[in-house]
Amino acid sequence: MTEQTSFPRGSVATDSNGQDAENPAVGARGQDAPQPVDEQPPGPKAPAKKAPAKKGRLGPSGLEKIKTRVPQGPRERPTVIVDNVHITYKVWATGRAASGRNAEKRGLLSRTPSLRRAREVNAVRGVSFTAYEGDSIGLVGTNGSGKSTLLQAIAGLVPTRRGAVFSEENPTLLGVGAALMNELSGERNVILGGLALGMSLEEVRSKYDEIVDFSGLDPQFLDLPMRTYSQGMAARLRFSIAASVSHRVLMIDEALSVGDRLFQQRSEQRIRELRERAGTVFLVSHALPTITKTCNRVLWIDKGKLIMDGGVDEVISAYTQSETEGDEE
Repeated sequence: MTEQTSFPRGSVATDSNGQDAENPAVGARGQDAPQPVDEQPPGPKAPAKKAPAKKGRLGPSGLEKIKTRVPQGPRERPTVIVDNVHITYKVWATGRAASGRNAEKRGLLSRTPSLRRAREVNAVRGVSFTAYEGDSIGLVGTNGSGKSTLLQAIAGLVPTRRGAVFSEENPTLLGVGAALMNELSGERNVILGGLALGMSLEEVRSKYDEIVDFSGLDPQFLDLPMRTYSQGMAARLRFSIAASVSHRVLMIDEALSVGDRLFQQRSEQRIRELRERAGTVFLVSHALPTITKTCNRVLWIDKGKLIMDGGVDEVISAYTQSETEGDEE
């Protein structure tokens, strides 16, 4: 039985030797024998048409947006997929300010309940990207640009109004902060945080000394309640607990900026170890040197939109240039 093949109009059917089945004059390449051609003088060339410029492709600094630009390197399988995510907050406005005699009687801070109205704030607008195994992704942007909100949506703490987030495993937002209690001692919080991360009591006890040593806390503070800790001490303990286990997806939101220089160096090394174990790390920080040292990819978020997604040097250069132009204006 032979397979029948249909040829499109204008094509040439050939036999097994490459000859035209109907006209042997046709060569092996399917070309006809040369025929005399009347040469005509070339006419004037038509002017080339310029492609219309694309609109809506520029960021706030006039730089071209680069969507889902993934740096070169080995890629195995995705760990997080963010697909056209929109996040909207409903905020209640305070209404009209008091004025005249009412202001004198009620005070300048009084508000009329009947005038209260809802206002929608678009925190994240149409963000899409894919994170892969071994990625360490830094998120940069000005305050209020939507970086922390985006991480909360990936962690499942904030619902999306539109779009979807797919994750291979439950992401961990640095780091079990909701599980730690200020009234308990540091020692008890280490145990509580380890249990919240899925470790057994025996595993927590076996890693207890490692967690405390990594945090760099003085042992005398472990017997004190966490409400007596400084912001830096509490952040160091939280990161030490969260980094004590391997995570498929670990998200760190401004936690490394409050520690001292020595702790930041240990944290950067731990992030590299997590990457080597085929984990994915998201890092939000205004300390650009930290992102440069620990990340292989950067997302630039501005006013809830993804402006650039690419290599560290490429995005950091564009972001700093945008900040410089904003300061000059």
